[in-house]
Amino acid sequence: MHTGLPTTARKISFIGIALVVVASYTFLATREFVAAYLARVPELASLQEAVRLQPRNADYHHRVGRFLEEVGHNPSAAAAEYQVSAEINPHKARYWFDLAKMDQLQGDAQGQRTAIERAIQANPTTPYVAWEAANFYLVHGEVGGALREFRLAMQGDPSLVPSALELCWRAKPDASVLLQEAIPRQSDAYVAFLNMLMGKKQTDSASLVWSSLVQLHQPFDAGSAFDYVKYLLAQHGVEEARSAWQQAAPLTGLSAYLPSPANLIVNGDFSLDVLNGGFDWNYEQQTAVTLSLDPTEFHSGHRSLLISFDGPGVNDASIYQAVPVQPNTKYEFTAYYKTDTIEGAGGPRYVLLDYYTGKRYFESEELKNAEFWKSTTGTFMTTRDTKLLAVRIERDPPGSPIRGKLWVDDLQLVPKQP
Repeated sequence: MHTGLPTTARKISFIGIALVVVASYTFLATREFVAAYLARVPELASLQEAVRLQPRNADYHHRVGRFLEEVGHNPSAAAAEYQVSAEINPHKARYWFDLAKMDQLQGDAQGQRTAIERAIQANPTTPYVAWEAANFYLVHGEVGGALREFRLAMQGDPSLVPSALELCWRAKPDASVLLQEAIPRQSDAYVAFLNMLMGKKQTDSASLVWSSLVQLHQPFDAGSAFDYVKYLLAQHGVEEARSAWQQAAPLTGLSAYLPSPANLIVNGDFSLDVLNGGFDWNYEQQTAVTLSLDPTEFHSGHRSLLISFDGPGVNDASIYQAVPVQPNTKYEFTAYYKTDTIEGAGGPRYVLLDYYTGKRYFESEELKNAEFWKSTTGTFMTTRDTKLLAVRIERDPPGSPIRGKLWVDDLQLVPKQP
């Protein structure tokens, strides 16, 4: 006859096993909860108890080590805890870096190097890992390793570029080497390097970086070209600036702003927006002068430059263009203008002068009394030292009050054939 005893025994056995499992899980969960709570208490005893409860938790060992380092000032004990945390979880670079720091404090150069290398192995492309490793190599005079790691740091985190460039230059002030070994092949990094070199007046090195930037064939911000051209002109490098402007044009979307044999003045009809940089028109804000592009008035094309004067202390129209020219060469200048009533002693004039010496080559009649478009023209010969002209609109006499409107259009400068 079949009885229910075996079935009852099996049920009791199953329930017993389940209770043991539940009790074990509850114990472990409670142990983990208590350890997590203790690990948040910034006291050594609590942190050590968390480690005792969860000895395989790398983070708890690391917290003990951090306490021993920062509060206990015990680098030896801290290093022991950092070592354990790194061995439990060797894939976290922070543990290895902290161990390297303690090894350094204890004068263990080989231990520090090993820890640094393990940190790099753990996270070889992480920017902060590369940054820490680069500084380690730098301190120990290993420039090649430092440059390699700085390159990785800059590739991963653009915010590190300025500081990294300064450290790289300090370690190896050679633009060619840094371009080869440290600077990422990214236009933004090259531009930052260029700006740093211009700030240090390292013209030859800046020229090398500019050439390398152009050879990347990567687009970059036009403002970088403006800054470099301005820097070269300040160094009297007219030909270098002209060449840089031509090189930058296709990479910055400024091909329309190149001079031509038919007109050395860029954007002379104001059909393009005014860049306020490079070899286009440059201007400055002046309270008594307002500049605007007027689509309702033009000699040709579809708009002109409107200059509105209203106030005292006006010396010029606050706009000019730098134009590279050849020495000992004859040029012809032509321009058009139109005015509303202009009141004041002396009117504005077109003026062409040497960019550096101020020597005047052309000065037009007063640009007044022109209800309809009028032209002004003239020829002149540059001297043997002139390489760059400034095309301006100036007052004569300067400084006196003036009020009224002047439109200018179709400015042209061409070499006159003998």
